[in-house]
Amino acid sequence: MREKKQKLNFYGRRKGRKLRQGRQAQIQEKLPRVLIPICPGEEQLDPMSLFYPPVKDVWMEIGFGAGEHLAYHASTNPDIGFLGIEPFINGVASLLSKMERQDLNNVRLLNDDVRLLLCNLASNSLGRVFILFPDPWPKKKHRRRRLFSNALLDKLSQQMRPHAELRFASDNMCYIRDVLEVVSNRNDFNWEPRRSKDWKKPPSDAIETRYESKARKVGQPCVYLSFRKV
Repeated sequence: MREKKQKLNFYGRRKGRKLRQGRQAQIQEKLPRVLIPICPGEEQLDPMSLFYPPVKDVWMEIGFGAGEHLAYHASTNPDIGFLGIEPFINGVASLLSKMERQDLNNVRLLNDDVRLLLCNLASNSLGRVFILFPDPWPKKKHRRRRLFSNALLDKLSQQMRPHAELRFASDNMCYIRDVLEVVSNRNDFNWEPRRSKDWKKPPSDAIETRYESKARKVGQPCVYLSFRKV
């Protein structure tokens, strides 16, 4: 008797405003060329195999929004392969446009739930993961919908190499507290800040995202957390 596959509940938007004709054409023509394949069954995907020329490491951004952060890092790190995960098709179209303008060939995309990929990604295959300004789901009854959870870390713990970095940022202090509580009760990720600016200021190689910019405009402080895989 076959084991039933676990149903994945997805919360969040997949579509926004109707795409312009040019953006729709990019989705139809360019997305299939850079789409991350989901392996059937228990077959493992080595993300290094997705890139040519070969890359020296693979980084992943979960929920890249409009793609400005991912495109920036891909352009400044041409020897790194990037996996971009974003179910919101308008954000995917925006990043595809940036990839075309900047001639970025080191980015592969999945416009679906990240858990579909994490079930098949090879162990110890990621050197860095970004989760930047995800939906905080502020209502108490909705907090189980949050992306950052023990279930997500259980998967990332398998796919991230020892000493790999997990970057998280948010302007929701309740979410920040919950994230720190989750990590503090685990032994596979460490948070080792040395001074307050370690979480009050963004990393030196970061750029401001549109969500971060919105928070700053209304005077909302942002927190930047960096965890290391043990």
